[in-house]
Amino acid sequence: MTVDSTPSLPPVTLPTDKELVLKVIPMPADCNVNGDIFGGWVMAHVDLAGAVLPARYVKGRMATVAVNQFVFKQPVRIGDLLSFFAAVTRLGNTSVTVQVEVYAERMIAQGQYIKVTEASLTYVAIDDNGKPRPIEKPAFSV
Repeated sequence: MTVDSTPSLPPVTLPTDKELVLKVIPMPADCNVNGDIFGGWVMAHVDLAGAVLPARYVKGRMATVAVNQFVFKQPVRIGDLLSFFAAVTRLGNTSVTVQVEVYAERMIAQGQYIKVTEASLTYVAIDDNGKPRPIEKPAFSV
């Protein structure tokens, strides 16, 4: 059994201003030789989680065009329950920018969360030829 060597961090409260868009548990195949989850695995899941809210506006094909910011704050371990929260921060004519925060609930500390990752990504609506296309603005504001 692996002992969690993460320094003791005060638990945080999950965000109420963002939407829970994904939950996932990393498995042994997702880790490196040190027992930490591959950063690329986390990045792929952040990209998936980040695309959930823009899909509501884009209503069709879209592509990730920028990772504006990506910060790994703490390691992710096998068996952590990861919760991905997202919020739209900008709705442009053809693009949507989203803030994603990832919180881990460690196996050994159920009910307590630590922020492990935060990122800002931009997605663009594209047509069948891969060219940017306009996004219909919603009647409500973001």
